[in-house]
Amino acid sequence: MRNSIFEWIGPNGWLRTRRNHALEHATIQVLAAKRPDVRMAGNSNARGFWIIGNVDIETFQAGLSEALQRLRAGERDLAIHPHCGTNYASMGLMAGLVAWLSMVGVKGGWREKLERLPLVMFLVTLALILTAPLGPWLQRTLTTEADLGNLQIEQVDCFERKGYMIYHVKTR
Repeated sequence: MRNSIFEWIGPNGWLRTRRNHALEHATIQVLAAKRPDVRMAGNSNARGFWIIGNVDIETFQAGLSEALQRLRAGERDLAIHPHCGTNYASMGLMAGLVAWLSMVGVKGGWREKLERLPLVMFLVTLALILTAPLGPWLQRTLTTEADLGNLQIEQVDCFERKGYMIYHVKTR
């Protein structure tokens, strides 16, 4: 049995995952600038990343190349995406924690809990506002690495499923 996710992905897997995550974000941001009408989503691992978005293969490959070039040129902010799951997970964790803490000590039934609801809503809203910068900070320090090192694109595969274009970028 493995002891941690770090062991599972190997000695260099975490760094490779962070670099792939950065390139995934950069690619989505470049493509979004060219095609603001297209919604996209992505997922990264140590071997590459996936992007779902209805753009043609030529546009995708051009966006991928531009993203790689711009990250290598030092545009580190391309690695930070405002809609990354890291942002939502960190804010959700903090909001849930604050909601739970604000209900500690409430005795009785639903009436007593409903009386506490305005306080819960206020504290959760405050937590969301105050922790909004946490997600981008976590992206910069933990979940992405804008310095791509010797990362290279090995292969780009394209699939169509139920009307959606799915791209798989393999890296090494």
